[in-house]
Amino acid sequence: MSEGKNNTSDLEQFFSANEKRMEDELFELLRIPSVSAKSEHNADTKRCAEWMKQSLDKIGVPAKIYSTKGHPIVVGEWRKAPGAPTVLIYGHYDVQPAEPLDLWTTPAFEPAVRDGKIFARGSVDDKGQIFLHVKALEAHLTTRGKLPVNVIVLVEGEEEIGSDNLAEFVESNKEMLKADAVVISDSAMFAEGQPSILSSLRGLAYFEINVQGPAGDLHSGSYGGAVQNPATALARIISTFHDGNGHIAIEGFYDKVRDWDAKIREGMRNLPFDDAGMMKEVSVDALGGEKGYTTLEKLWIRPTCEVNGLLSGYTGEGAKTVLPAKAMAKVSCRLVPDQNPKEIEKLMAAHVAKVAPPGVKATVTALHGGSPWRADLDGPIFEAAKRALAKSYSKEPVVVGEGGSIPVVSDFQRVLNAPVLLVGFGLPGENAHAPNEWMSEENFRIGMRAMAALWDEYAAGTG
Repeated sequence: MSEGKNNTSDLEQFFSANEKRMEDELFELLRIPSVSAKSEHNADTKRCAEWMKQSLDKIGVPAKIYSTKGHPIVVGEWRKAPGAPTVLIYGHYDVQPAEPLDLWTTPAFEPAVRDGKIFARGSVDDKGQIFLHVKALEAHLTTRGKLPVNVIVLVEGEEEIGSDNLAEFVESNKEMLKADAVVISDSAMFAEGQPSILSSLRGLAYFEINVQGPAGDLHSGSYGGAVQNPATALARIISTFHDGNGHIAIEGFYDKVRDWDAKIREGMRNLPFDDAGMMKEVSVDALGGEKGYTTLEKLWIRPTCEVNGLLSGYTGEGAKTVLPAKAMAKVSCRLVPDQNPKEIEKLMAAHVAKVAPPGVKATVTALHGGSPWRADLDGPIFEAAKRALAKSYSKEPVVVGEGGSIPVVSDFQRVLNAPVLLVGFGLPGENAHAPNEWMSEENFRIGMRAMAALWDEYAAGTG
């Protein structure tokens, strides 16, 4: 085991004696097909919530199930450490659909271990990661009869479908959920054996752009060259989103972008990342994007504007020479602090209106948005995490970013006014939303130990 220490503490003895039982319990959880996106699995998501409640009850963290307009939320509480800080641990029990099923080597909801990897839907996203927190709490409560901090465990069932009801729940129950820090494990480490603290998440502004020309499709021979072609007009609009250096050319787009601390950027530049490796991973012979930034900076700390889909005209078999009446594009902008999705929506609409050629009507409709997030990485919870991870992995943690979005993170920080620590135990290539999703067995074991150590370190640093 890569912990590198012959730890003989009471917690280590507990973990060593109970590893097989804990993995078996994780497999029970993974067998529940709690697919939140499919109504035929509603009974399974409800059963999974009940399973999580019972799991918390059993270790001495009494839990309740709260109904929402969608899937249930489970909240467990242990508040027997007067004077100690309170921590909110967040995770989700719902999973992505498993399709296409024929691409799984073993059934998606029948956990299997191969080459030190636990294969199952939800193994790393997020059942394995939230369950290792539950087992870390169990280690303290079983060996010592108490926790060094007060704990709230919140496990929701709608993260994979946008957490539509969570923000309202947090807002309505902010007194119950009031905490000194929030801890989330729903992300990946930079590399195997390299503990990581996630410092940022990009936000999202997602649009549909529609370009309407004539009332109906026209014969391209009879009208082409005289009537404005909506497909061509849309292509011209999209071509104005970037300049020749890959910078976004929408007026005002960068106005709210906050500069990064030079030390954090230097740390990112020094991470052992290989452009050639990424090119091989995605099967391309060159990378693109905004000039003047490294690939990791482009992925983690810079905003983007990307076309996600295009639709226009005849695309079936054979020839049909039409001038299409309309064209549509799906466009997503990944945002960084302090950009606001509502402001970006206004900027996008103004830009499209400005560059759309005469003879067509171009409209922008906002479909989805989420705020970006960045941690300050100062304070007791972050210092405690650095110490706990270094002890558990025998290696200092690195600070990383994430190009994707987890809207609930900014919701927690905004409503609870508490720092959010994101420390994940996934690995690159874990197929989180794809067939053959897996979690490292070693990271499940070390993750339990690291989170158990975190509570000792946090209590010591705030006592």
